[in-house]
Order: sequence, then structure tokens, then C-alpha cells
Amino acid sequence: MAGLLFACGASAGSQAYVPLSASVRAVMQRSVSDQAAPKLAFATQHEANIWLNEMSRRLQKRIQDADFRLDFLTTVHYEATRAGLDPQLVLGLIEVESGFKKYAVSSVGARGYMQVMPFWGKVIGTGKENLFHLRVNLRFGCTILRHYLDIEKGDLYRALGRYNGSLGRSEYPNLVRAAWHNNWALPHRTVSNISLPAS
Repeated sequence: MAGLLFACGASAGSQAYVPLSASVRAVMQRSVSDQAAPKLAFATQHEANIWLNEMSRRLQKRIQDADFRLDFLTTVHYEATRAGLDPQLVLGLIEVESGFKKYAVSSVGARGYMQVMPFWGKVIGTGKENLFHLRVNLRFGCTILRHYLDIEKGDLYRALGRYNGSLGRSEYPNLVRAAWHNNWALPHRTVSNISLPAS
């Protein structure tokens, strides 16, 4: 059973816990405890359909079940948007971190799609969360990445380094950026409310 949990491609580095101020911890705890239902945040249903259809087509080889793929993409979009992140960036990060494997576990114990370290459950959750659960994993992963972006004043390169435990090294941020732009980015004209930086 243990061997089943360790998926190839789990890439989380040695992310370390840094004590949080009481106010930051409270904000993060509120973020992970909100139980609102996942929903897409687009200007129109037409734009939502375009995004879902295109991302579903790109993800089909990795997640073959169409219903689960739709649920996965809806949850990614909701959790990313909720945290102020680009959903396509989150898809790129998931590709690098776990290869879209639900039960991926890294050599240092990071779990699930976004390779969340278990200590985060004790720091900002109840400590009883199932980090292999789709929504729980994405909620924690997006909240943590948002936290690192805030610490780094919007510097995505440094925030990704913190996320992976490789701050100051270029390999991981470059892998995520490449996956994001090469595999998940959409042209501006396809979905008008998604803004991507220039490559």
C-alpha cells in the first residue's frame, strides 16, 4: 500500500515551516476553513465553457474520466481564482509537482496534486485534513502559494522557490513557468478576463 502512494514525479523540495504572525495565521486559517461550493468565475457562461473545453482537451491524456476532469478543472479554477492566482499557473504547478497524480507523495512527505506538506494542516488547519482530497489539497496549496506571493510582494519566481523549498535556485520556478506557458496558457483573445504576463 505504501508503495502505491509514492508516485513518480512528486517534486516538492524541502519546504520548511517558518513561524507565522498571529494575524497571518488567522487569515490563512479562515482561507482554508471556508466551505463555499466550487464555481467558475467568468464574465459569461460562454467564456467558462471555452475555458473548460480547452483545458479539458489538454488534460484528457492525464485524467481520462470526463466527469472527474470537469470536477477537477472547476475546483482548480475556483480555488486559484479565490486565492488571486491564475488557474493556468496552478495547472502548471500541479503538472510539475505531481504530474496530476492524486496520491503523489514526495521523498519529504508532501502530498497530493499540489504537494502540500503535512505540517500545514497543523499550522493553518485542524491537523485532521485529508491532503489527498481534491478540494482540500487545492485549497491548501493555493492558500500557501498566495501567502508566499504576499511575502515576496508579488515576485512569482521567489514565491515558487519558497513553495518548493528551493528559494534562490532557478530550476523549479523555471519548470513551473515553462509548464504554465507551454501547456496551459491561453491567448488573450480566447478568454478575455485572464491576463497573462508576456513570455
